[in-house]
Amino acid sequence: MHKRFSCRIINSGLAKGKALVSKNPISLLGDIDENGIFVVGELKGRSVAEKVLVFPSGKGSTVGSYTLLRLKKRGLAPSAIINRESEAIIAIGAIIAEIPLVDSLSDDFFLRS
Repeated sequence: MHKRFSCRIINSGLAKGKALVSKNPISLLGDIDENGIFVVGELKGRSVAEKVLVFPSGKGSTVGSYTLLRLKKRGLAPSAIINRESEAIIAIGAIIAEIPLVDSLSDDFFLRS
């Protein structure tokens, strides 16, 4: 049985993929390398490619937006992003890389992921 959740759509689109979930904020510039692999933290060694990347919020440099674009051009980007609360760096990156992005889901969603 599927459960529906309401959310805010920041960048619309359709996507599918296995969820890759971080309980901690992610820095697109410092936490993920040029091959889309996490280099630090709880997801170290895991690839974001074709995953639905679920994390609370972004952190770090504005250059992180371009990290998503570079990954997209190389076929290594996540298929979608779900945030508890998205911020400008993540939103801009998703928009320019044409990656679906939603946020503002209920707390129940994050308890299940």
